[in-house]
Amino acid sequence: MNTVRAIISRALGDARPEAAVRKALLIDPPHPAGHLYLLAIGKAAWSMTKAAQDVVGDRLKKGIVITKYGHSEGEIPHCEIYEAGHPVPDENTLTSTTSALHMTDQMSADDHLIFLISGGGSSLFENSDLSLAELKSINKQLLGSGADISEINTIRKRLSNVKGGQFALRCAPTHITSIILSDVLGDRLESIASGPAYPVSETTGEAINIVEKYHLKLSHQARALLYKDMPQILDNVTSHIVGSVSGLMKSAAQVAEHHGFETVLLTDTADCEARELGRLLGAVARTHAGSDKKKAFLIGGETVVTLKGSGSGGRNQEIALAAAPYIEGLDNVVIFSFSSDGTDGPTDAAGGLVDGESLQQLRAKGFEPADVLSENNSYPALQAIDGLIMTGPTGTNVNDLSVILIVPR
Repeated sequence: MNTVRAIISRALGDARPEAAVRKALLIDPPHPAGHLYLLAIGKAAWSMTKAAQDVVGDRLKKGIVITKYGHSEGEIPHCEIYEAGHPVPDENTLTSTTSALHMTDQMSADDHLIFLISGGGSSLFENSDLSLAELKSINKQLLGSGADISEINTIRKRLSNVKGGQFALRCAPTHITSIILSDVLGDRLESIASGPAYPVSETTGEAINIVEKYHLKLSHQARALLYKDMPQILDNVTSHIVGSVSGLMKSAAQVAEHHGFETVLLTDTADCEARELGRLLGAVARTHAGSDKKKAFLIGGETVVTLKGSGSGGRNQEIALAAAPYIEGLDNVVIFSFSSDGTDGPTDAAGGLVDGESLQQLRAKGFEPADVLSENNSYPALQAIDGLIMTGPTGTNVNDLSVILIVPR
């Protein structure tokens, strides 16, 4: 367990964006003839803003920070800090976005905007012609449909007035330095926070196909928005990606190697159903359980959960729970999976951990994994056997990490 804790602590510590944000601003410093502004959106918005403010100091005329509830760590000079809903927007989302737009609408061509973007920005930064009730309904449908993040954001962009490059277009001709912490596989700028400062590549036809594929229920007004023109070119934005899941994996691997494990980085682009990845991890662990060497297998990415039940849990908890039956009776294997932002789905856990005794312990507590997974109720099951990983908000957000640790018998 010491190795597990060390891997989680080091990986999350290295993934915090402060040093990378400072470096980006020192390499490409803003030199406005007019005023310097800042807007930060996402789960890592506070820590990114703190780092940026440390560099620019009193040059900053005003900043606005919009982050998830519980993710602010205090006041920052010259900045207004808002907390709002995630993964579904709420009234505070709309209010804080209105404040941000009021600030940026005052900018001139001589001014400069530092735009700090991290995962979660899609729900935290929103202005739409649709009602909040309909936005919530559509977001909940998307999140429970099994759609991947690119598909989800393709729809979100067209229903919004700030996503899909529309925010950057609204800011023109003011120049924007966009500093991005990636939570999207392949670091696709158009998908991170639904690309508020990046042109749209998806077509109307692709958006309509997603609606039909997942049987989404949209009003006539929402369907009409799928056909609106979106920015194809933006010439007032410079973008820098300062962190991603590949860095998270490398840090975890270094810790594992320090503890004597041979490491294998299987992939950093896992995007299947959570329980499918859990079964794969369990199968890999059983295959290699007889090794005469200490081995660590790592997978990064972001899985999806197709909601069919009404329980409590998250994708990483489902990964761990689905792996448990495959390693039953193995006393030399641990499998754990966690979200780098510290909140796995709509829970206060970062993820879950299982070993060879977990299945027996679950059944002793009255939990059958197959039934738990069918109800999407992994949280109370893992909680009952002390299998939850709890980190609290981490100040970063670069996807998820799943790890198998095997020691010789």
